[in-house]
Amino acid sequence: MTQRSSLRATTRLLAATLAISPLLAACGGGAAVKKDTRYVARDVNTLYRAAQERLDRGQYRVAAALFDEVERQHPYSPWARRAQLMSSFSYYMDREYTPAIESAQRFLAIHPGNKDAPYAYYLIGLSYYEQISDVTRDQKITQQAANALGEVIRRYPDSRYAADARLKIDLVQDHLAGKEMEIGRFYQRSSNWLAASIRFREVVDKFQTTSHAPEALYRLTESYLALGIPEEAKKSAAVLGANYPGNEWYDRAYKLMQRHAPGA
Repeated sequence: MTQRSSLRATTRLLAATLAISPLLAACGGGAAVKKDTRYVARDVNTLYRAAQERLDRGQYRVAAALFDEVERQHPYSPWARRAQLMSSFSYYMDREYTPAIESAQRFLAIHPGNKDAPYAYYLIGLSYYEQISDVTRDQKITQQAANALGEVIRRYPDSRYAADARLKIDLVQDHLAGKEMEIGRFYQRSSNWLAASIRFREVVDKFQTTSHAPEALYRLTESYLALGIPEEAKKSAAVLGANYPGNEWYDRAYKLMQRHAPGA
């Protein structure tokens, strides 16, 4: 579910705007990772350029460590602010999502009103989004992704990042709905119809715009019939027919009602 190619283009543009040019000193190429990242006092220009060059080569872990070193060695320079965000981006590209989130959060804590704050929030959302697992696992990360992406939209609705955040939230919502459906089906297989109906009602109420809504209404119809409340089953089937008249789940619900509660 990653969209790394399009993301790289966006983030490269950001990286270019964050870099200061011209840089005053060059760094040696081909040095070992340990030599690059160990503590050696270096002027800020040289250190930042070393980090930028490693980033450009796709050596994201080394780049992140060097950007961190910029912040440690020169904490009060304008470079430290840029390095925080570039560190977050480098960790993200290296799929080290926890330090990516921490770097972006540190940037926002120190520079909440900075012009690059929208991107920092976006990086946090992406870092959670990339960790979303399949629906059979705990969905804590999925909810964190929804919250973080929602924060981008809430704070910066007209930013370039909000549009992508909206698309990703749609996928996140579908994922969360899928988890509710998976649990609801489990309860149905166990003949725990009341627990199943609660889960399917959750999908209908909170995730009605997702792809799971038609099936949730059908499963509600099934559950209500099994619970002996055909009038509620009829209501679910009616909502399904009104909103998804040509859907296969409505056809199944209609046949189910005709078979088990024709007079409801």
